[in-house]
Amino acid sequence: MTYSRVMESPIGFLTLTASDTGLRSVHISNNFPGDHTPARHKIVDEAVKQLELYFWKQLESFDLPLDFGTAPLFSKSVWDLLLQIPYGKTRSYGEIARQLGGINKSRAVGLANGSNPLAIVVPCHRVIGSNGALTGYGGGLPAKEYLLMLENPARSVRQGVLF
Repeated sequence: MTYSRVMESPIGFLTLTASDTGLRSVHISNNFPGDHTPARHKIVDEAVKQLELYFWKQLESFDLPLDFGTAPLFSKSVWDLLLQIPYGKTRSYGEIARQLGGINKSRAVGLANGSNPLAIVVPCHRVIGSNGALTGYGGGLPAKEYLLMLENPARSVRQGVLF
């Protein structure tokens, strides 16, 4: 069975979905999903509570059962490394690729990072370009910048140079 709930956050609406064994997804959207029918479940309720504490700067790491379903093993290994990035810190795609055995895996790390179903909880927003610039984020670059600044207000976030 699948359970879901929508919560409002400083970066938009978060749709949380869980199975009986763990949280399956946190999806960021600018619009409230009109066709949403909420279903109460202890995992979803706990995820909402922890996300609220995170946005209030009262929680730095999540303690939730996660359900990655049938995701590829490589993706799961990338997501496991994302979970190890400390609150307020960042890593580059290259650094994660090196942890997995080779810099030539940077593109694959980017693809796995981009397919992370658990935004914020599995902190893919903490992955940046090797030059410190912000790179793609499923919730949009403003959301990524917000999350990085929430975690570390002293950090200078670079979005790249236009000229």
